[in-house]
Amino acid sequence: MEKIDTKQAINDLTLMLMYLTRFQEEGRPWPGFPKQDLAWKGYNFNVLNDLETEKLIGQTSHRSKLVFLTGQGLERSRALLERYHVLDWNQAPDSGVTRSS
Repeated sequence: MEKIDTKQAINDLTLMLMYLTRFQEEGRPWPGFPKQDLAWKGYNFNVLNDLETEKLIGQTSHRSKLVFLTGQGLERSRALLERYHVLDWNQAPDSGVTRSS
């Protein structure tokens, strides 16, 4: 595996963590949308802004505590899981970690 730029690795790993810890709530916080793949945005704001610029996540407000993963973000997350050899929740054996959905 080739070396990855540190900034890119941080962005990739943050997106993967957001994907793996995502949850869904209908109509919240963006009414009119069907279920959204949401994640808490307890990550570095510069990283969140980079991911938003790349259209991998969306933020309706910088004051909101949630972001949503875009279709492009979901696809990229799945590709990153493959690249880093991480099992997705639907493939992983019971790890004892509870995922809220």
